Amino acid sequence: MIINCAIIQMNSGGRRNENLRRAGELVGQAAAAGAELVALPENFALMRKSDREAQIGETEGGPIATWAQKTAAAEGIYLLAGSFSEAGPLGDKSYNTSILVDPAGKILASYRKIHLFDVAVPGGETHRESEWILPGREAVTAETPLVPMGLSICYDLRFPELYRRLAGQGARIVFAPSAFTERSGRAHWEILVRARAIENQVFMIAPAQAGGHPGGRRTYGHSLIVDPWGEILAEIPEGEGVALAELDLERQEELRKTMPCLEHQRGFSG
Repeated sequence: MIINCAIIQMNSGGRRNENLRRAGELVGQAAAAGAELVALPENFALMRKSDREAQIGETEGGPIATWAQKTAAAEGIYLLAGSFSEAGPLGDKSYNTSILVDPAGKILASYRKIHLFDVAVPGGETHRESEWILPGREAVTAETPLVPMGLSICYDLRFPELYRRLAGQGARIVFAPSAFTERSGRAHWEILVRARAIENQVFMIAPAQAGGHPGGRRTYGHSLIVDPWGEILAEIPEGEGVALAELDLERQEELRKTMPCLEHQRGFSG
């Protein structure tokens, strides 16, 4: 079985409606090229000037989620709406939430980013996501008529335990929509995406933000589709765009049989 998959790279700014319009154009291009599964990057609908602004979120029935549902149904595709700011229970903080929508416009799964980016990038930016964003607590795998698909977001990539949990839940494809900083992306992005694919024998679908954004933020781009052997099937180095690749599930099954790493995992003490 082959799944035709597309990643979308964006340079989102501070105007939600303009970002959604541009995302719609790119999703349309991907669907017209034959993609049945399309993935958008983190914060695709709105890149704010600061993490502080992220505390203002919307519900899953808000304009961004509704746009994703309508777009998926109109194009007849599975759509990973990279992430958006979802209102928290008390209103003082929000979640960074990703949703997977089916071709009928139904939300199959919602994932709230678990690992928050509280980091001073050497020679670069400082972020304190935990001051304004609530962490999720659940590893999420969506059951779909295609294959089980695992969800993650950006900084999660540095925590391999999450991806092993997703693989243990049966995920064959794992999403990692991101807005990696330019400096850390140059050093670690490709390595991390390929490592998560290899060690868990999954397809990694990693759409990203690229270029300059409000508040002087700069993101690395280099959106990737990586197969379970660690081979890069598609990449968008810079700028906005769409890239497609075929996900060969039979080859994935063969790789898992010839090198059964997931079966060989053992517990240990100490």
